[in-house]
Amino acid sequence: QVQLVESGGGLVQPGGSLRLSCAASGSINNIFAMGWYRQAPGKEREFVADIRLSGGDTDYADSVWGRFTISRDNAKNTMYLQMRSLKPEDTAVYYCNLDHRPGPGSVLYWGRGTQVTVSS
Repeated sequence: QVQLVESGGGLVQPGGSLRLSCAASGSINNIFAMGWYRQAPGKEREFVADIRLSGGDTDYADSVWGRFTISRDNAKNTMYLQMRSLKPEDTAVYYCNLDHRPGPGSVLYWGRGTQVTVSS
């Protein structure tokens, strides 16, 4: 089992910055990737960014490319999302995701989410 706990959300003005953190604990060997997803009110959950734990390759949604940066600290089992130039449309609950591969196939884990609100 893997537990994920997000933190760092809050209220920020348009153009501001926030850094989200996701701490992983439990059976955290054989992690393939970690990522961030978000869900705005009335919308489906959408991909934001992810990072491979081996090699550190990253991928971003077009809507956040150039404004958000995903990173990880393997020693601390923690992943981060640095968000800059925030827009009102970035308002959502942000969820941490972990792709666990102890064998063939993936087991996906999710955190409970952290609210990000961008408003003046």
